[in-house]
Amino acid sequence: MAENDWKARLGVVFSTNPDFNYTTTAEEEVETLPPAQQNLRVWIESNHRGGKTATVVKGFVGSESDLKELAKELKNRCGVGGSAKDGEIIIQGNHRERVVELLIAKGYKAKAAGGGK
Repeated sequence: MAENDWKARLGVVFSTNPDFNYTTTAEEEVETLPPAQQNLRVWIESNHRGGKTATVVKGFVGSESDLKELAKELKNRCGVGGSAKDGEIIIQGNHRERVVELLIAKGYKAKAAGGGK
């Protein structure tokens, strides 16, 4: 084994067979839908965030790298921090209207959804 793939084999019992080939199931990346086919919802949440308000974009269908790229652009345009994980983009602060405008300008179908103060 040329690569150091021991992390992929965690939990596998050792085999003395020199021809044994470890098989791992790689998660397939979801193909990113074009912006016009994305149906995004923009929420305002403060639950489980220490009382701080956050703008959350839900409904993104696509690869993790495309999600992070979109999150980076939204964070830069709003001038705040945030993160992207589990199919959601989290932007610090209440920027719901601005985020909806930016997504629509990029060709996404986006709506402001529940929550908010």
